[in-house]
Amino acid sequence: MYGDEHELIESMAGLLGWCYLVAGAMNVVAGACALRKRRFVRAAAWLLVGLAFGIIGACSLAGSPPAMPEGLKAAIDAALGPVTFTFGALITLVVLYMGRKFFVIPAVALAGLNASLLFLGLSMTDPEFAAVVTRPDNVPIVAMVYLLAFFTWHSAALAVENDRRLREGSPPAEKELQQKVLCWPDLVYIELIAMILATVLLVVWSLGVTAPLEQPANPVVTPNPSKAPWYFLGLQEMLVFSDPWYAGVVVPCAIIVGLMAIPYLDRNPRGSGYYTIQQRPFAYPIFQFGFLQLWVLLILIGTFMRGPNWNFFGLYEVRDPHKVLALNNIKLSEYFWVMWLGRGLPQVPADGGALVRLACILWREIAGLALLAVYFFALPPLLGRTVMKQLRAQMGWGRFTLMAVLLLMMITLPLKMILRWTMNLSYVVSMPEYLLNF
Repeated sequence: MYGDEHELIESMAGLLGWCYLVAGAMNVVAGACALRKRRFVRAAAWLLVGLAFGIIGACSLAGSPPAMPEGLKAAIDAALGPVTFTFGALITLVVLYMGRKFFVIPAVALAGLNASLLFLGLSMTDPEFAAVVTRPDNVPIVAMVYLLAFFTWHSAALAVENDRRLREGSPPAEKELQQKVLCWPDLVYIELIAMILATVLLVVWSLGVTAPLEQPANPVVTPNPSKAPWYFLGLQEMLVFSDPWYAGVVVPCAIIVGLMAIPYLDRNPRGSGYYTIQQRPFAYPIFQFGFLQLWVLLILIGTFMRGPNWNFFGLYEVRDPHKVLALNNIKLSEYFWVMWLGRGLPQVPADGGALVRLACILWREIAGLALLAVYFFALPPLLGRTVMKQLRAQMGWGRFTLMAVLLLMMITLPLKMILRWTMNLSYVVSMPEYLLNF
């Protein structure tokens, strides 16, 4: 944890300076490549961007790195609430999918990379942001975000190129790779070189980044916040909105099984063995939604947004352990009986039989049970007869119904998150008498 902004700048100025210079060199190389292809306007643009990064890097090495304006930081924290962050990520996925032909252009991707590097560099002068991002546990996650973005972009670029070729009547690029490569020595040499490079990287990493070792475990003192390893942060985030049996077992299994079942449920013969999006218009966006929105996003929230007492904090907000959020856990039955009908909750008689108690509990939760019945039993056939009519005709009612149920179970997670943040709704159906809460 950095004491103040001046101490942070003194410790980070050199590192930021070299990072800016590397970014500048990257743009100069891009400008040189564009100049060699006689794209003079694009070359001039990249050279100007490289010059700007070089100037910023020189200022940083001199001890005066530029900082994010305070007004902009306050605006980002004000806008970056849990609802806007979740909705914004979903809208970003939709925009990237709809405009994929534009975003896979290398110049557009490089511009986005420059913007993200500038944003990261300016934000690193903020003590709260730097304290979270530079934690030894979180440094690999930042690197993995960039790696994930690169490979997602690269695969989408290959798919868009194949879609263009298919529209023109040409075969996919993979079909033209007729040259066979032997496992020995070609593949073995590549694996050996990759192993050596990975070992060197790990050695340099271990020397440059302090190991995230803390004090010996003390059963009396619990860290605040107590976070799971990064690969379990998604599960830990789910536990905020659902019971352990549902968030820890049902939803992860539905997500994993649903993504694995896509090739077996959507038996589209096209798009096998090569990158494509246009020929798999259902499988591709569903997989990206399940992986990026329902897993990666939760890891990012748990890593960078969750602070003391597991409260939601902005990127530049002080992680105050005394922050209190006025959240009330309200069940749907309380909304239905008390707030909407103006009546008290139906009471379960203590001296009634098992069937009487069950009937009273079901009557108390009638609103939630009816909503779940419509959601899981009425919505799939409705979708199959309307917006997904063509997909249902291809898959058949059996596979389509199974796919729709799995998809709806996946969607319950963001729905519960939004309802929890907007309406303080804790459970749609709450039957603590049977240890059943949904």
